[in-house]
Amino acid sequence: MLSVTDGADLASARDGDDAAFTRLVAPLRRELHAHCYRMLGSVHDADDALQDALLRAWRGLPRFESRSSLRGWLYTVATRTCLDTLKSRGRRALPVDLGPSSPRAVVEAAPLTEVSWLGPYPDAALAGPEARYEQRESVELAFVAALQHLSGNQRAALLLFEVLGFSAAEIATMMGTSTTSVNSALARARRVVAEKVPSATQQHTLRTVGDARVREIVTGFATALERGDAEAFVALLTDDVTWSMPPLPHWYHGIEAVTDFAVEVPLTRCPSWRHLPTSANGQPAVAFYLGQDAAAPHHAWSITVLTLRGDRIAALTSFLDPTQFAPFDLPASLT
Repeated sequence: MLSVTDGADLASARDGDDAAFTRLVAPLRRELHAHCYRMLGSVHDADDALQDALLRAWRGLPRFESRSSLRGWLYTVATRTCLDTLKSRGRRALPVDLGPSSPRAVVEAAPLTEVSWLGPYPDAALAGPEARYEQRESVELAFVAALQHLSGNQRAALLLFEVLGFSAAEIATMMGTSTTSVNSALARARRVVAEKVPSATQQHTLRTVGDARVREIVTGFATALERGDAEAFVALLTDDVTWSMPPLPHWYHGIEAVTDFAVEVPLTRCPSWRHLPTSANGQPAVAFYLGQDAAAPHHAWSITVLTLRGDRIAALTSFLDPTQFAPFDLPASLT
């Protein structure tokens, strides 16, 4: 049921008051945006989908019955909008989805532009620092990457049920299908996700390691890169570490291959690095800037998301895309 205030805003919105509509949906914007990101794997696509969904909701207000849940109705509109988007854009990938790892550094690598790449998600877009652990778990890279291996309907059913708490019957109504179909989609989705997502979430790992040690790891990684210190860099890694850099198709698995790449490319061939700590997908991250020398301006280069196992780095995912910096409220350059 709507509150008295929301009921008044709904009535005004139906009469064409866009300010009332804005007030009505404002408390749900962030969670709807995160839902669109989980569905689509891109913060930019989530921006477009949410804008489209809210326009559809505005136009469809006469069909909304105030005795039902406004939240459920908005999720229905947002989910259907995302499903429409998926029909034309398909799933997003990481380099590990495309082929085997490279045993040695590929120095002259060209971006693979015909692939739709998975993108990072700024933690601040969830609900700021007070976001619940469950909210962060639902955007962790491994989970969002696993979702990309599901069909649109499977993805929607899993998110609406497991993450957002809607019942199978409610989801059937939202998606215009049967409860049996929803339960079937859920079963298939759970199998795929269980195969691809580690049992220990990053939120559990980060709580166990502790904030102080996490900060040490992030700082140690970033400063090792800036100083070209291969020994300090390697000391932070697990033996089976991976490093991928979309939109480059090559990726590296194991400490020997990752070390070979690090020594051949970022530690020696890139003239000058600077960094800012950030967080993405509920995980520690580093925004890197590259300059021609220490005195030159340093321009946005990558957002690198760290996946930890214990107090070591088990995976590095470097998103080499300066357009990703704006959603994180990061500057385009450092001087």
